[in-house]
Amino acid sequence: MRKIRTLIVFLTVMVFFAGLSVFAYPFVNGMLVDHRIKINAQNFLSWVETEQYIPDPSESQVILETEEVCIPDQYPELWLDMQAYNQNIYRTVQIALDGKSAYEEPSFILSEYGLEDEIFAVLSIPVLEIEMPVYLGATSKHMADGAAVMSQTSIPIGGENTNAVIAGHRGWNGAHYFLYINKLKEGDQITITNLWETLTYEVSEIQIIMPYEVEKIHIQPDRDLVTLLSCHPPGSGGKQRYLVICERIENESDTEVIDQ
Repeated sequence: MRKIRTLIVFLTVMVFFAGLSVFAYPFVNGMLVDHRIKINAQNFLSWVETEQYIPDPSESQVILETEEVCIPDQYPELWLDMQAYNQNIYRTVQIALDGKSAYEEPSFILSEYGLEDEIFAVLSIPVLEIEMPVYLGATSKHMADGAAVMSQTSIPIGGENTNAVIAGHRGWNGAHYFLYINKLKEGDQITITNLWETLTYEVSEIQIIMPYEVEKIHIQPDRDLVTLLSCHPPGSGGKQRYLVICERIENESDTEVIDQ
């Protein structure tokens, strides 16, 4: 009888800890993912701080539309290709932004340009204490690893007639991602630190749209925008989309590469 009681107690304890582990898993996993995302962002910022290059006005220049700008010394081919890409999708009215495969397929594979990592930038949202790596192409892997620029929207390198749409989960598997994006309000600032410079944007508008309202994330003529996009409400499976539209502002702390 004593052995039976001991066995019952043992099984009860095992069931308790099994249930506890199931309950705790999302929280522990979320903490680990949040930490990994933050570390990857910080590593990119540390790396780019040593790589970023301030151009000499005597260096080679190129005419983009009506503006004369310097070609950066670091990854010049990638920079030129991205400038051309942004101009092309604006001219074609983003006609290829017509489905899931369109925004998932990466517009650029950074390893083809000599980079070892596919992180293109870091998105910083000071008011939410967020620093996230930004990838190109909203694939499931990129979304799991941070935030992702939807392909067939602008690459976040700044310039008129651009709108880089950066998608993030509204919380997933216990990690936060863009869970508290609704706390952003007009006037709050975000920064994008890409391979060449840091750009500052200010929240100018917030919208809740339906998934089929693609025109809401199109480029707006003569504006330099970044739009943060996530599902709404949280846990709805993507019933709606939450948009935070941010417009470029001048900021003395920005590291300018192309402006002279």
